[in-house]
Amino acid sequence: MIVLNVTYRCKPEMREEFLEAILREGIDAACRAESGNVKYDYYLPFDDNGDLLLVEKWHDEAALKAHGAQPHMQRLKALKAAYVNETVIERFDAAD
Repeated sequence: MIVLNVTYRCKPEMREEFLEAILREGIDAACRAESGNVKYDYYLPFDDNGDLLLVEKWHDEAALKAHGAQPHMQRLKALKAAYVNETVIERFDAAD
């Protein structure tokens, strides 16, 4: 299993708008519906109002690679350009 902790460092005062856009456009639901997805959930860090944390879990490398090629990921990329200054990805390969 592959676990990704994705931290979006949002532009000032843009975190809530970014999350609302993701939910409104159904990007989160589309990701959860992908084959090989185990978890795809957003979290708001308690002590930082500019970051948005995404925790993803994928069955294997093939599922993760297919995820990156989905049309909704291109839309997420466009949203990130509007709302996010930096994206930090931590990857963990875990036993199932």
